[in-house]
Amino acid sequence: QVQLVESGGGLVQAGGSLRLSCVISGRTFTRYRMGWFRQAPGKEREFVATISWSGGDTAYGDSVKGRFTVSRDNAKRTMYLQMNTLKPEDTAVYYCNAPLQIIGNSPHPGDYWGQGTQVTVSS
Repeated sequence: QVQLVESGGGLVQAGGSLRLSCVISGRTFTRYRMGWFRQAPGKEREFVATISWSGGDTAYGDSVKGRFTVSRDNAKRTMYLQMNTLKPEDTAVYYCNAPLQIIGNSPHPGDYWGQGTQVTVSS
């Protein structure tokens, strides 16, 4: 069984930064693409970022490009999401996911999700 555990969320003022972490335990997923999604109250789940197993290939949702950076450390079984210049519209629960697939330039989430971590950005 695979477990994904996110951490690092919190309350921050607009313009601030946070770094989220996602630790993987159980079956080894170091050779799989992983990703971040988010969901705000009353809204659909939104793709945020994805990273290949080597870390050499990344992609971002349009709303976070240039502000967020995804990375991973396979030795630590951890994926990160550095979030800079945060905006109130970034407020959401952030989830990590694996194994994510890119099909026709679209990210398709895999079967495993973390429990989510709340990010709240005040104006």
